This record gives sequence, C-alpha cells and structure tokens, in this order.
Amino acid sequence: MLGFPCFVWLLAVTFSLVPRAQHLPPQDFDEEEEDEKPRLSDVLCDYDHCRHLQVPCKELQRAGLTACLCPGLSSPAEPPAPPRLGEVHVVAEDGSAVVHWCAPSSPVHEYWLLLWEGSGAPQKSPAFNSTVRRAELKGLKPGGAYVICVVAANAAGISSVPWANDAGPEGADMPPFGPCGRVAVPPRPRSLVHAAVGVGTALALLSCGALVWHFCLRQRCGCPRRARRATPPAAGL
Repeated sequence: MLGFPCFVWLLAVTFSLVPRAQHLPPQDFDEEEEDEKPRLSDVLCDYDHCRHLQVPCKELQRAGLTACLCPGLSSPAEPPAPPRLGEVHVVAEDGSAVVHWCAPSSPVHEYWLLLWEGSGAPQKSPAFNSTVRRAELKGLKPGGAYVICVVAANAAGISSVPWANDAGPEGADMPPFGPCGRVAVPPRPRSLVHAAVGVGTALALLSCGALVWHFCLRQRCGCPRRARRATPPAAGL
C-alpha cells in the first residue's frame, strides 16, 4: 500500500517538469500582416495629369513600401469628366499637328481626338490608352482652319463633347480650359515665297510698261510739246 502513493507522487513530479505550450494571442498575427502591407503616408505620388505616358497612380502606390497619396477621382460608375486640351503645335511643312492634353480627375480607359473642318461630321482618330497625353494629326491643309476636341471614355460612358448633336462647331464659343480649341494651319513657306516672287515680277512688269509708254509711245503719237517763250531783243544804248 505504501508503494502506490509513491508512484502517484512520481507521476505528478514528472508532469510538472514538462513545459507547457504557450499560445500566441491572435493580435500578434494581425500585426505581422499589417507590417506586410504598404503603410499610408502624407507624401503625394509623382503623378502629373498632363505628363505623357504617365504611370497610373495605383501602380505608383504598389511600387513602394509606403503608399503615396493619389489625387481624388470620381466614381468609376460615372462617365469621365472632359479632359483639358493643351498646346497644339502645327507643322505647316508637313501638314500635321501635335496635340497635347491633360487627364481629368476621373477613371479613364482610353482617349481619342475629334477633328472638324468647317461644318458637318468630325473625323475620329484611333483610340489611345489611358497613359497617353500626346498624339499627332496628319493630313491638315495649308491655310485651313480646324476645331480639335479630346474625348475620354471608361466603362460607364464618354466625356461630354460640345456640338455632338449639332451640325458643327462653326461660330460657337469655346471655354479657355475646355476639351476643344481652334487651330489655324498657316500656308507653307514655299507658297509664300512663290507668292512674293509673283508679286515682285508683276510690279517689275508694270514699272517697265510705264517707262516704255513714257519714252517711246508718247513720241510716236506726236504729243505736242510746250512752246518755248521767245527771248526779247536787247535794248540798244
């Protein structure tokens, strides 16, 4: 009977020496997951609405360990706001124009350009992706006048375009910072040189003709000359 209590005491001592498993609190795992995600900061992203081939702001946030702040955007369930037309550089020698624009504060999937020459339906350019802010238009006529508009589109629709349901933008007023603008293509420099040479040649022929008439034709026609006044004889002494 004395051996049984000793055996129980021995088992109790043995179990007391075994280290107990410590369970980590669930908040420790949450802290590790939060450390893996990029933290928000008050630093603005290197994003420019007017920069050509601009990387989307979401990709800029994923690139760094600290997520930068992006400019505010409207809801993707709404059509984008109109872009802003920027500088239009016309090359008269090639009959082309390089068009710049700025993105709106809206989600955009693609852009395209509309070109009016007078009244009637506009010409539509191919679509450009959301990173593009510059495009080239070709086939412009020297001395012509055009209206250019830039259009943005997403899954909800397209940005508003003036004169979409009218005959054309001829004679209409345009806001200074809107999606449209007027462009005048100057004549080619060669045409100006030819015109200057033609005007100079015409003036030279007219001058020669006037001189010929004055010296030759007037004498042949027998135009009377003015009679010389007779000199009175000198008085005698």
